[in-house]
Amino acid sequence: MNLTIKKGKFIALLGKNGIGKSTLLRTLSKVQKPLSGVVKINNKNLEEYSHLELATSLSLVLTEPIPLSQLTVFELVSLGRQPYTNWIDKLTPNHLKKILWAIDETEINHLKDKRFHELSDGQLQRVLIARALAQDTEIIILDEPTAHLDIHHTFKVFSLLKKLVQNTQKTIIISTHEVNLAIQLADEFILLSEDKIYTGTSKELISQNAFETLFPKELISFNKTLEQFVIKKT
Repeated sequence: MNLTIKKGKFIALLGKNGIGKSTLLRTLSKVQKPLSGVVKINNKNLEEYSHLELATSLSLVLTEPIPLSQLTVFELVSLGRQPYTNWIDKLTPNHLKKILWAIDETEINHLKDKRFHELSDGQLQRVLIARALAQDTEIIILDEPTAHLDIHHTFKVFSLLKKLVQNTQKTIIISTHEVNLAIQLADEFILLSEDKIYTGTSKELISQNAFETLFPKELISFNKTLEQFVIKKT
């Protein structure tokens, strides 16, 4: 694998179950060591980043459940500022400004006083994105953020991420199985197959027949005119 991710892009990571999407994201975020090779952020070896330095460069939104607590939405989003606070975690006016900005950008003002365990899955996902946004890193990585959401909330999360890239010029990398939606909204793709890695825009991947590697051909086909997958009629 040899690839470069550009700043300020909405990147969709695609591939079949078990192909290595989560492994790649864990490697890019230093959750696990590379099986081989080197990962660099801004031309600096990832292994040279301290945990604190990395926390100000890259933020994560994972699918693991959050431990039950009485934290409010505002308090949960505020945790994104931990890499910048002092030893007593005191929030300065600048921290509060970043937190309120993240809450505003993700349109969750009406939720900020609720306990996070009272939220729906779709609402909680927006709160976790707000926490990553409050962390104010150049890169945000999300592993299957719409895995448990209905189509309405899935579309809202994708639209939110697209808007954030446009408004903030942050780099957002998302692994997803929502291929049709990703094709419509993502700027570029990393598509993992058994024997090849495809990168580029949707049109570039369509020209390489890359999307055809994702699903069994006897069940689902990719329509190049519509630029989406369609179920084959029996």
